[in-house]
Amino acid sequence: MTTLPRKPPPHRCWAEIDLAALERNLRLIRASLPAHIRYVAVVKADAYGHGLHQTAARLMHAGADLFAVANVTEAAALRELGPGWPILILSPLLPEEDSYLAEYDLAATVSCLDEVRRFDAAGRAAGRPIAVHMKIDTGMGRLGVWHPEAPALCQEIMNSPHLKLAGVFTHFASPDDDPNFTAEQRHRFLAALARCPGLDQKSIFVHADNSSGLESMPGAGLFNAVRVGLLQFGILPHPNSMLAQVRTEPVFSFHTRVGLVKDLPAGTGISYGRTHLLRRDSRVAVLCAGYGDGLPRAASNRGQVLIRGRRCPILGRVTMDQTVVDVSDVPGVACGDEAVLVGRQMDNEISIAEFSRWADTIPWETLCSVTKRVPRIYRTALGV
Repeated sequence: MTTLPRKPPPHRCWAEIDLAALERNLRLIRASLPAHIRYVAVVKADAYGHGLHQTAARLMHAGADLFAVANVTEAAALRELGPGWPILILSPLLPEEDSYLAEYDLAATVSCLDEVRRFDAAGRAAGRPIAVHMKIDTGMGRLGVWHPEAPALCQEIMNSPHLKLAGVFTHFASPDDDPNFTAEQRHRFLAALARCPGLDQKSIFVHADNSSGLESMPGAGLFNAVRVGLLQFGILPHPNSMLAQVRTEPVFSFHTRVGLVKDLPAGTGISYGRTHLLRRDSRVAVLCAGYGDGLPRAASNRGQVLIRGRRCPILGRVTMDQTVVDVSDVPGVACGDEAVLVGRQMDNEISIAEFSRWADTIPWETLCSVTKRVPRIYRTALGV
């Protein structure tokens, strides 16, 4: 007797990734930039939780020029998609990782003379040059050579026979809320470049602007690339940004389901610590998601979800696997109903920015906090 395989159980909590919206966003961002500007797609941290392979493959199809990741492990996973696209590692490498630069054809970020010597040795051992991007610290205080010392480091790179300078970049510290300091950083960067001997700025990537800094990017000059992370996923890095005119679409949405509906009398305490006491006889729904999925505990007694297109407040503490919401004013809620944590349902929407505010965090962290037990469902149709 042959036993047919059973269908997998239904999703209790899931995220939807709209790859068609991602492609439309890339094309829209490109259309808003000067024609000579190249597109650096930042896909670190599993493409901000969207899924590295699926996201990068769609961005390749849409015409990204270079991919930026955090480390060698991410770069190796990205290289599995095939050769042809340059990959930049944004974080420093450990010495035992140096040999992978040649093996996977990666570009390293260089901040100091020790890295120049290490990567040159790795290129010599591999019998091929290693691509590097020199990072200039213009005030972020993290990676990069301090800007007055950049010309000397640039000369060391050019004198290294097994290194190839593929780019020069910096990182703005406060592009969304301190335009004056951003302008100062840009000035420091350009001044450092002007003092770098023999630098052919047309043949390399010169980039400073990320999603937050695009609004201050000059239309001409030495810059020929931008690093785009959050914006390509349809999220404005800052709500008051001038980038609001680039109307990208949300790519990510977050969903769960109602596991139980019950009636409780006034005065009942909800969840651990009884941090919420019902003020009236109430109907509550227990959701199949908690902080073990990425619904933050900080949203306890603060956040909301959408059920049947209506906002329903979170009652009590978010627990590891379950969250209680008030559905007293939403007729007909039943076990199995979909609840939207981030995204649109009917005519209502909870943005990732709003969701993040309830958790006292930022969209970057929210996206990276949705856990591995939450399956990603990919929508691939191109649409219009």
